Amino acid sequence: MAHGLALDHSAWSSPWRLRSVRDKAVLSLGLLVAAVSLPSVPGGVAVAVVSLVLLLGPIRVGWGRLARIVWIPALSIAIGVATVAVSVSWDAGLRLQLTASGLATAGALAVRAIAATLAMFTLACSTPMIDLLSSLRRLRVPDPLIEIASLIYRFTFGLLESAGAVHAAQEARLGYANRKAAMRSASMGVAALFIRSWDRARRLEAGLAGRGYEDALRTLEPERQRSRAFLAGSLVLLGTIVAGSVAWEVTR
Repeated sequence: MAHGLALDHSAWSSPWRLRSVRDKAVLSLGLLVAAVSLPSVPGGVAVAVVSLVLLLGPIRVGWGRLARIVWIPALSIAIGVATVAVSVSWDAGLRLQLTASGLATAGALAVRAIAATLAMFTLACSTPMIDLLSSLRRLRVPDPLIEIASLIYRFTFGLLESAGAVHAAQEARLGYANRKAAMRSASMGVAALFIRSWDRARRLEAGLAGRGYEDALRTLEPERQRSRAFLAGSLVLLGTIVAGSVAWEVTR
């Protein structure tokens, strides 16, 4: 299962899906702010642990699916941290070296980045994109921006499905038997994917025009569970992380 598909499936199947987006956003954004503003130890570590417990516990992502979701961000973090940890010198030719200060900075950056990523996934893995877009509409975000984001979201999965179908058909015809055949099949696959996408976009445009589309697509929204207890618990949790981090710094 691809990264995007695993994330989308987690959001739709999460027990937190029917919770208020506002309540989940307060918790997720609060954890994000704590991750980037508090010291990496213990603030960043605490945020990472809390986010991981939430993802594996009440949000119910699961270890396997979580690994498929986070491997791309983890790879990006690893590349960024490596560029910070390794210093380049040209004094006597190209020299790569590790320094104590560079490793310390890279470690702090890694902790903050991991904590911030996991904090955002607490919202992404419990809230489908359609719910996020509906919340943005209630916040008075212009309808054209929301519709563009919605169409990109819908077409992403359409492209993935079409690409998978084209690749499977080419493999069945031994289109990847050798390097030359693979390059030819890849180029033909890209062309076929472009044609399918263009045709799908034209059919979508014609369908919207036939239904009198003007500026926005309105959809029914399920009832959300707004919970003062959940919101209060989130604020208490965030306050505990901040207080613990401040106390740690004071007693050092």
